[in-house]
Amino acid sequence: MKLRTLTVLALAGLAFAAGPAFAGPEVNTAPGGVLVGGKPAPGLAVHGFDVVSFFTDGKPTQGEAKFAVVHKDASYRFASQANLDAFTANPAKYEPAFGGYCAYGVAVNAKFDGDPRYWKIVEGKLYLNLSAEIQDAWNKDVAGNIAKAQGNWPKIASKLPSEIK
Repeated sequence: MKLRTLTVLALAGLAFAAGPAFAGPEVNTAPGGVLVGGKPAPGLAVHGFDVVSFFTDGKPTQGEAKFAVVHKDASYRFASQANLDAFTANPAKYEPAFGGYCAYGVAVNAKFDGDPRYWKIVEGKLYLNLSAEIQDAWNKDVAGNIAKAQGNWPKIASKLPSEIK
């Protein structure tokens, strides 16, 4: 139990230092939404990276504002029209698990920023983590951490990070 408490405190410190983007409770977004019909759109999901590129290119690729769509109150950007079309045809296939929050954070019942540089696709689902160190911890028991996170997510999905005790 002491190790878990230290882990959560360490994660909280890293999340604060990283300047996480927590605009909405269910989808982790960063400032910088595109303009839609002359009105500001919701914040950027996955820091503006193209979620389809993780699957098709095997790496994160920065999206462009001209290839954007709003989905679940977040703006998703894509590197190409083809990737935008793939996403709009099947968003559930490409959107990150746990709204793009750190998968390890959700496993320890918390919400921290998911950084697109620290990612893994497991059984067709994209998972993000906060940092290289956190991803190393998550990788020690990927299946176990996913199971824990899936158990925690329904309880914390609609809460702001500051509301989670």
